[in-house]
Amino acid sequence: MKNQKFIIRLGFAWTGIRTAWKTERSFRTQTVFTTALVFALLLLRPPAIWWALCLIMAALVLAAELFNTALEKLIDHLHPEIHPAIRIVKDYAAGAVLLLSCAALIVGMVTLLVMLEVIH
Repeated sequence: MKNQKFIIRLGFAWTGIRTAWKTERSFRTQTVFTTALVFALLLLRPPAIWWALCLIMAALVLAAELFNTALEKLIDHLHPEIHPAIRIVKDYAAGAVLLLSCAALIVGMVTLLVMLEVIH
């Protein structure tokens, strides 16, 4: 698998994203929010820095969701039984997604407030 051509590695990545879309409700939900974000940005037309901040946060949330899914699938494959130590590892990963999602929401709200000129 190492040293494959770029286009082949790109295909592996795209397969991962497509599979997450098909199998993971949380990933679909986050993707829908990201799509809504893009439409909101198109409507509000904020300065480029706010576009960048919002899109970086959205990408981080989606990436965290993919990492969380990968970790859960690997753990479930290697150790299908419920174990307290494994449960807490999964909770850590879910917590990371939650923290990024909250941070993304805050960035989105600040962007909205700036665009509505509530804060300067």
